[in-house]
Amino acid sequence: MDFGLTDIQRMVRDTARKFAAEEVAPIAAAMDKSAKFEMSLVKKMGELGFMGVAYPEEYGGAGMDYKCYAIIVEELSSVCASTGVVVSAHSSLCCDPIYKFGTEEQKKKYLPPLLSGEMLGCLGLTEPGAGSDAANQKTTARLDGDEWVINGSKIFITNGGPAGVAVVIAVTEKEKGSRGLSAFIVPTDSPGFRVGKEEHKLGIRASSTAELLFEDCRIPKENLLGKDGDGFKIALTTLDGGRIGIAAQALGIAQGALNAAVAYSKERVQFGKPLAAFQAIQWKLAECATDIDAARLLTYRAAWMKDAGMRFGTQSAMAKLFAAETCMKATREAIQVFGGYGYVDEYPVERFYRDAKITEIYEGTSEVQKIVISRSLTSD
Repeated sequence: MDFGLTDIQRMVRDTARKFAAEEVAPIAAAMDKSAKFEMSLVKKMGELGFMGVAYPEEYGGAGMDYKCYAIIVEELSSVCASTGVVVSAHSSLCCDPIYKFGTEEQKKKYLPPLLSGEMLGCLGLTEPGAGSDAANQKTTARLDGDEWVINGSKIFITNGGPAGVAVVIAVTEKEKGSRGLSAFIVPTDSPGFRVGKEEHKLGIRASSTAELLFEDCRIPKENLLGKDGDGFKIALTTLDGGRIGIAAQALGIAQGALNAAVAYSKERVQFGKPLAAFQAIQWKLAECATDIDAARLLTYRAAWMKDAGMRFGTQSAMAKLFAAETCMKATREAIQVFGGYGYVDEYPVERFYRDAKITEIYEGTSEVQKIVISRSLTSD
């Protein structure tokens, strides 16, 4: 593994950093307060190739690699975690399974509008009784002639409100347990589909987290993704890649918090000296910088392994686990550096702190990541 960035990766980083600073940062706080995402950003990011960076040009992607994708999510999240997760959930959880498991016809039909940013995508997996226990699905799909009829609901779906396409996991053969789950491509204008409750959240407030409702929702027979019974495999494979995106999001939040803390420590004067002159502050910054660098190496390694076609599930779990823990520490310490000012919304660190917590929860809690990692160590 080459620890450096290629010329293309540096170009992507610089473009994403510039876009984040000029287009996202000025409106990040307002989006958080209004709990409303500025959808014009999706179109702009689509024009820059951010919405389909890791997918082939023949389907409308930018033809780059998964490391470039991680870099983009990181840079966006360093100023606005909501923007970072909009891109991450869209790319990792919707575009990736369609690209990996879809037929050529499905790819040509659905990927171009998704990869261009013309429409957003989401994954319908989580249910009220199926969070960490992803196999415990209750949403059903039955074949009726040339159509699948879906009934049930999904909750906590990132991008659920504005999504134009959802990849949905449903039960097709209950008696087979996890092997009786299948995956479907569901356009959100399908009859019988509607968006339910929009959640009001602690953090990532600007991103949509919605309930998806299926009431005799009908989709064409050919919208089955993969084979009948492949749903659980597709879900787990998708989450492996999704964890790289969330690790990158956590990494970006942590870096944004550290950047703010370093800048403030140089400006804030107490006892006749800037905070940066005090060893207690220096050590906080040094520890956070070291953890962030380690998290970045773990995240980029997982992305590199995915690009290389290697098995990367354990490495993506490690990256997400460590990056999320680093994110929580870095945002907590950033507030400590700011003192009372860190607790008010005049500065972005209180938003970073609220945004950080979700990285320990979605795409599998930290406890689930430890299960994944430990199983790789103890299985024969």
